[in-house]
Amino acid sequence: MKTQQHWYHNLWLWSVIYFSLGFVNILFALLGLISFCLPLLFAIFGGNKLFCNRYCDRGQLLRFFGSQLGFSRRHDIPQWMHSNGFRLGFMIFFFAMFGGILYTSWMVYLETTSLKEVITLFWCIEFPWSWAATTLVSPAVAQFAFGLYSLMLTSEFIALAAMFYYRPRTWCAFCPMGTLTQSICKRKLPTQR
Repeated sequence: MKTQQHWYHNLWLWSVIYFSLGFVNILFALLGLISFCLPLLFAIFGGNKLFCNRYCDRGQLLRFFGSQLGFSRRHDIPQWMHSNGFRLGFMIFFFAMFGGILYTSWMVYLETTSLKEVITLFWCIEFPWSWAATTLVSPAVAQFAFGLYSLMLTSEFIALAAMFYYRPRTWCAFCPMGTLTQSICKRKLPTQR
């Protein structure tokens, strides 16, 4: 039996467009802030994880490649990936990396360091990005774009690797934004007596 296809199932295309545009011009990487803001807005104002469950482009990409195209080996997700300790630790690590991006961009703004036109994968593998077209914005904004694109691309590779070996949306079990929005939603729930 085939499941019904909804318009939001095609949101995986946004991931493809985002990474393609960022590859052409790094300034498009700033669009990644949408992926940071929308889940938070849904959680804060809606008190739910509707964005994560339905509208997340990454989740839809993993569903498309893992379920529809069958690229997932569908092994069970290890229990430690579901654990609160791992999820919280990964969220803290992820946001520490984001804080590092902000710090580096601030240092470029203060002209303490110069713009470093590289994409860094897995926080240590650097790829020079000589076609970046960064002269349209300040060096600090360009530095932030490089950092954000690096973070988004690294997390995309982690999500795809988890999808290939485990279940399609394994990333969702420990996604930093999912962990953060879940904690926001829990705080918004009225306390039960």
